[in-house]
Amino acid sequence: MKVTSFYKWKGIHVSVSLLAVVLTAVILWTWEENPFVTTLQSAQEQFRVISSGNIVNGPSDASHSGSSVNFTNPSARGTQNNGRNIVPSSKLKDCNYAKGRWIADNNRPLYSGFQCKQWLSGMWACRTSPRKDFSFEGYRWQPENCKTMEFEQSEFLKRMQDKTIAFIGDSLGRQQFQSLMCMASGGEWRMDVADVGYEYGLVKAPGAIRPDGWAYRFTNTNTTILYYWSASLADLVPLNATDRKSDVLMHLDHPPAFMRRYLHRFDVLVLNTGHHWNRGKLKANRWVMYINGKPLEDKGLVDLHTAKNLTVCSIARWLDQQLPSHPRRLKVFFRTISPRHYRDGDWNTGGNCNNTTPMTRGSEVSKDESSDAVIASAVQGTRIKLLDVTALSELRDEAHISNYSAKTTNNVSDCLHWCLPGIPDSWNELLAAQI
Repeated sequence: MKVTSFYKWKGIHVSVSLLAVVLTAVILWTWEENPFVTTLQSAQEQFRVISSGNIVNGPSDASHSGSSVNFTNPSARGTQNNGRNIVPSSKLKDCNYAKGRWIADNNRPLYSGFQCKQWLSGMWACRTSPRKDFSFEGYRWQPENCKTMEFEQSEFLKRMQDKTIAFIGDSLGRQQFQSLMCMASGGEWRMDVADVGYEYGLVKAPGAIRPDGWAYRFTNTNTTILYYWSASLADLVPLNATDRKSDVLMHLDHPPAFMRRYLHRFDVLVLNTGHHWNRGKLKANRWVMYINGKPLEDKGLVDLHTAKNLTVCSIARWLDQQLPSHPRRLKVFFRTISPRHYRDGDWNTGGNCNNTTPMTRGSEVSKDESSDAVIASAVQGTRIKLLDVTALSELRDEAHISNYSAKTTNNVSDCLHWCLPGIPDSWNELLAAQI
């Protein structure tokens, strides 16, 4: 009787132990497979902006589409994001579009800088400038371990049938927009392209030099390509809409109103920002930084580096929250910063980029990590893709406007913008390969 009781008790003990092991395994599996736990945790965190040891508390709710998003702001100087290491893009998949080399290609450029006058601004059309050397046009970017197809306009428009591609950013974003218009049209005058800017409120306001953007539609495929100027990607609201000289509220934690209003119509969205984050631009544009609906009274709390980091993280988180319910299965790309190549000074102190010899800086990018830690950190852990163009563009200092633009005055060189055809064409090839 005692022996029987012993074995019965031992059997119960083993069964309970086995059940505990099974339950533990199930819980661990569920934890790994279901991101709800970590999502819930991150959604409950309030963001903190750390600058020189100071902390600014952010908003505690995001109840409407234009509100800010709660997040823990990752450091732009390191490789951490909410306690996780940033994974180099080459580790995520075999093909790394940012890693590769420039190679000569007799089929370049993809369009004529003389003929693409319908879309191309004269100040960026170097073929119509006094410049004599155009060897920079004869190269294409070959990513490492990537099978990329030659860009072909009709095939691209067929893939983009009934779709809208939107560029939102600064003047470099406008260059990328004009580049894609030239590529998609073959650089030829097209009668089948309609101006549909009015559908997006992109019309020239009274007294304005230009509209806030442009939108064109290839009617044969119903493909729309548009650009909206938002140099900082912060929401800008004039303090007094009737006074063009009034201050402009710069809501660092709000996405631009244009994006909020028309996001549901986009199929592909390409963002960029970077070169307007300086005190000169803020002063000239009369931008006054706001967080959580309140002005930053103590400007020392947030320097511009931190303010930019806060803004790009905020917009990335907001967009990531919109993607699951987006009606058109939106794909979002955040392009990294385009490099400047001033030497012997800056744009206003005699700096220049007079080199016209290609590849004097080398022709290959071999590193895994992005050269733009701010944008790479912002998109890490989201559904947003990194359009990483910084390092490959860094090698091409000879392809800038330099001092050849018709608008150049007092020998001021433009070592920020690119000649078109030129480097932004390669950005668009990488974009087309990833759509």
